[in-house]
Amino acid sequence: MSENIEKTHRQLLEAISFAARAHQGQWRKDGQTPYVSHVFRVSMIVRDVFAVSDARVLTAAVLHDTVEDTTTDHDDLAEHFGPEIAQWVAALSKDKRLPHDVREQAYCAQLRQAPWQVQICKLADILDNLMDSRNMPPEKQARSLSNARRYLEAMASNLSEPTRHAWELVSGFLNTLQRGKQS
Repeated sequence: MSENIEKTHRQLLEAISFAARAHQGQWRKDGQTPYVSHVFRVSMIVRDVFAVSDARVLTAAVLHDTVEDTTTDHDDLAEHFGPEIAQWVAALSKDKRLPHDVREQAYCAQLRQAPWQVQICKLADILDNLMDSRNMPPEKQARSLSNARRYLEAMASNLSEPTRHAWELVSGFLNTLQRGKQS
């Protein structure tokens, strides 16, 4: 029994520590919340809202911003967590070397072609960002809503069964927020 617990959860627990170290000193847009809380919340959304308990997917959720927002690279993740999780995290990462519009187009193409595990992590990321957007100034909130809509539209044409319900939940939440902005 204890061997099974360790085999199932060790990698996820190590990813939590890895992400906490990688994001050390980073803050959310409010300037008060440690950034790492976002990746923990994304993992919790995957598990508790979208009902995905696969430890590999939860690990990717915890690590989803390490390549994009820290000095961590694909090789670091492959070495510590294996090539599959490194690939999933890479698919969740924008190439910041590209100009903004090109980067966004490439990222949407990545999301469209991504496996369900990547899409479910991105949907949790979108949901958490939307929940955080309520506390932003109007211009930043508008940008967050626009990004969410763009990413949802990118994934809409290639939803598998595990992601369809999550996509509908996030899309519905976005619609509710947008209706509230128009009132």
